[in-house]
Amino acid sequence: MFGLCIKLFLISATTRTRSCFSSKIHPGESPAYWEKVLEGIGKMKCVAYDPVDTMEWDKAGDNLPPKERRFAVLASSLLSSQTKEHVTRGATRRLHENGLLTADAIEKADEETIRKLIYPVGFYSRKASNLKKIANICLMKYDGDIPSSIEELLLLPGVGPKISHLVMILGWNNVQGICVDTHVHRICNRLGWVSRSASKQKTLMPEETRVALQRWLPREEWVPINPLLVGFGRKICTPLWPHCAECAVSRFCPSAFKDTPNSSFKSKKSALNKKL
Repeated sequence: MFGLCIKLFLISATTRTRSCFSSKIHPGESPAYWEKVLEGIGKMKCVAYDPVDTMEWDKAGDNLPPKERRFAVLASSLLSSQTKEHVTRGATRRLHENGLLTADAIEKADEETIRKLIYPVGFYSRKASNLKKIANICLMKYDGDIPSSIEELLLLPGVGPKISHLVMILGWNNVQGICVDTHVHRICNRLGWVSRSASKQKTLMPEETRVALQRWLPREEWVPINPLLVGFGRKICTPLWPHCAECAVSRFCPSAFKDTPNSSFKSKKSALNKKL
């Protein structure tokens, strides 16, 4: 299987080992202690868990011709939306084994065949339909290649901002923005790192979070912040009942212990924060 949609995560994880974080910040715009928070999360991720980076993946896609590789990146990224990694890997592998990871092959294939091969990815019927439409567009407008800009990618059915930025990074090696999913959106709001324009209110949508985050986060952090916060969001800063008592950066978080099921966890906060 290609697993191309997670190549970003594997590459960026290795860059996280560099010394601390960038100091190229804009005075007065960046939140306090953001570097300590990212450093602390990075230490927890390396020591306690590594849910994304330890996954097996196949580099076969790197041996494809550039045009085919980029289409495979787009298809795999589309399948990954609202779908667990192992499910995406399996679906992408099956498409590859059946010769259905090029625009021409997808355009000629029966939609029912695509549905069966990608099941059980989230919204598999809709994604099968979108893959057919995308393949047709890529053949008609890009000679079987994929769009090379965020604006054009966003015109493809089923492709939103997160997928567009992911495809630009993996397909074109062009970092145009931060990949913001629900984990990044939730954590940045809990940390108080983002807010709605001209207000202190939380951002409502991931795209709003992306714009707000990019206003101050140094560009060299735009790629690694996604896998860092996704891993953190899955294991520690979960949507419901976040594990604040296990979090080494809770002292920097204005939302710490507000959503925990047991307020007695607060008593552990001071001791745990001594890890930093």
